[in-house]
Amino acid sequence: MRSFAQWPAPLPGGSTSEEQALTFNQGRGKRVLIVPALFDEANKLRRLTVEVMHRLDLSGIDSILPDLPGCNESVQPLNTQTLEGWQTAASAAAEHFEATHLLTIRSGALLAPDRLPGWRYAAHGGKQLMRSMLRARTIASREAGREETMAELEETGRALGIELAGWQIGPEMFAALSDAQTPANETLADIPTDAVPGAGLWLRAEPDEDPEQADAIAAIIAIALSGS
Repeated sequence: MRSFAQWPAPLPGGSTSEEQALTFNQGRGKRVLIVPALFDEANKLRRLTVEVMHRLDLSGIDSILPDLPGCNESVQPLNTQTLEGWQTAASAAAEHFEATHLLTIRSGALLAPDRLPGWRYAAHGGKQLMRSMLRARTIASREAGREETMAELEETGRALGIELAGWQIGPEMFAALSDAQTPANETLADIPTDAVPGAGLWLRAEPDEDPEQADAIAAIIAIALSGS
């Protein structure tokens, strides 16, 4: 059954922030923490992510999708968050919810806790994510009659922070993501692109869903866990 839970996300200085998590949690032995796509891609893939969780639930597998500080229902300001802080928060969420496995989606791979086995779906680095968001801003600016270059925007982002697709990204986060390549991870298996039918939903202009893609991702995980 789908429900919401609170969890204490660590903040710099040793304090915590009560954040929300979407859960399908019946206290079962197999428990998958999902680290979602970031920023605009999180919006485009939210429905797919939840549908994967629903299918895992039907297969007898618990799953947890935690909010990170500064995202969704969080009261923390996004522009003060850092990539390292989000990595720490993802690890804390895994421990709090006693996750046994991990699924990262897109740039969520950058936040993967070290110790958990699991899967990565369409993993890519922060550098690709930032370039895509910068390119989208230059196109929007041109349509509005303004000229902005990607080089100028990147300089601003590193020095002062920047707003991209409605997300106010601070300079430390911007710089860390802009330099982040797709991470190597020996404990997570990459879900083959040809195992998920159709083009990635992050390529569409608006948030969308695809039941066949949700079926495929959930089936890969459920089949793997059925033998564990």
